Amino acid sequence: MSKNDKRGKGKTSGRGSGNPRGSNTARANAPKGKKDGARPGQKDGERVQKTKQPASNKPAKKLEGIRLNKYISNSGICSRREADTFIATGLVTVNGKIINEMGYRVKLEDDIRFDGRRINPEPMSYVLLNKPKGFATTTSESKGNTVMDLVSNASNSRITPIGRLGRNATGLLLFTNDDKLKEKLSKKGMSRLFHVELDKNLKSADIQKIREGFTIGGKKIEIEEISYVDGKSKKEVGLKIKHMGNSVIRDIFAHFEYDIVHLDCVTLAHLTKKDLPRGKWKILTNEELNLFSML
Repeated sequence: MSKNDKRGKGKTSGRGSGNPRGSNTARANAPKGKKDGARPGQKDGERVQKTKQPASNKPAKKLEGIRLNKYISNSGICSRREADTFIATGLVTVNGKIINEMGYRVKLEDDIRFDGRRINPEPMSYVLLNKPKGFATTTSESKGNTVMDLVSNASNSRITPIGRLGRNATGLLLFTNDDKLKEKLSKKGMSRLFHVELDKNLKSADIQKIREGFTIGGKKIEIEEISYVDGKSKKEVGLKIKHMGNSVIRDIFAHFEYDIVHLDCVTLAHLTKKDLPRGKWKILTNEELNLFSML
């Protein structure tokens, strides 16, 4: 046997030259103390630290609204833990639907009811404004100057107006976040006394017809009082009405072919403009607030 034959005896065929992967020869020739597959510079038994991935630059998604149990707790009914029990037993509804899910999130504008009664997580707030001309009675931000701009610093609660005054009308306007009071006044109405200035003298016969009540478009229009303003021309009258809308007053006089030049709400229930300049607001006193229970 030639030397070349001896050199080739016992070789295992494979791709390329050298020892096949995992052969005994390869293990024998590996540096002492190094395990197969170890990285250069790695000590025996040392763990390889995984390379940390760079942190994402995307901000964490902010959850909308607040937890239902916190909403209930903030309303003063009970603690959060007790609220969870009430939620689980089906005593809480959100927008008319019973919610049993723990951690359910709601928005302030949602209709949340506990045992059938609507609740509010904000402190009750009652604000009276003497509205100037040129401000729309709306909560919409797309209507230019609105009454919400005038009371923006009056309360941290989400107050909204009760009733309406036209953009060019002036006088008293009440704001609150008390849904029970809003509902009560929407159903029963609230007496408002207006100083009305017309484009011409109001005939005494027309005053009598307005006083007696009449029908517009099949709807009965009723007022509480109407009379000429003392010391003024017959163009100016005082009109007391419980209706909370604004257009109804214009409809009354338009029905008898009069145009309103100026409309001013002088009193609102038991509230007056005393010590309240045009464009200013005030927080109702407890005494003023308690009188609403008599309406």
